Amino acid sequence: MSVSQAAKMALSPSSVMEEHPAAEPDRAASTLATVDWIALVLQIRTGEDAGMEHLYKLFSRGIRYYLCRQLGAQELEDKVHDTFLIVVHAIQRGDLREPERLMGFVRTIVRRQVAAYIDEAVHVRRDQTDLENGQAVADVKLNPEQIAIARQRAELMRLVLASLSLRDRDILERFYLHEQTQEQICEEMSLSETQFRLLKSRAKARFGEIGKKKLGNNSLYPFFVRT
Repeated sequence: MSVSQAAKMALSPSSVMEEHPAAEPDRAASTLATVDWIALVLQIRTGEDAGMEHLYKLFSRGIRYYLCRQLGAQELEDKVHDTFLIVVHAIQRGDLREPERLMGFVRTIVRRQVAAYIDEAVHVRRDQTDLENGQAVADVKLNPEQIAIARQRAELMRLVLASLSLRDRDILERFYLHEQTQEQICEEMSLSETQFRLLKSRAKARFGEIGKKKLGNNSLYPFFVRT
């Protein structure tokens, strides 16, 4: 597939890279046609920040619009960032064998993520319905064992944070614990908006990876109550 063919596919109505209806297709196609896909994929595979920032700028707008249209605006930014990281990790694993097919590769992954989010939402809604119908009753009072487990989890979260790099820990603590705004963090850490989003997403992913290794199948993601 040539670059021009990839650009046309990206601008088709079914593409997850679809821009807002008010966007200018000619300008978008021109931008995509100048991309060196082989060099970009190589940068991503080797973990170069420049490559990941370039990919994020190319696709984040289309991904955000598509996810919002399919899933709504709730936790939209986290969905965009998490999906982007899945794409990056898949590229780094070598799942993409033909760099010029990158846009179709991204489209497939995003559609799978949408299906997974919808499936999860269905299960959550079903559980909520069971609760409302009285089919499941939760005991909100914690017993001593549950209190001990909660304390162990809190200690584990502290240890996981301590195991992160200084920069990853700093951005998570600033955003989730100290509740600083994105603008404040960008100013104090000398980050662009794109750099902030990438760093926060990667730090969350790393936090989750370390936490899952320590907790087995349990997740520490409830720690991230802000999006």
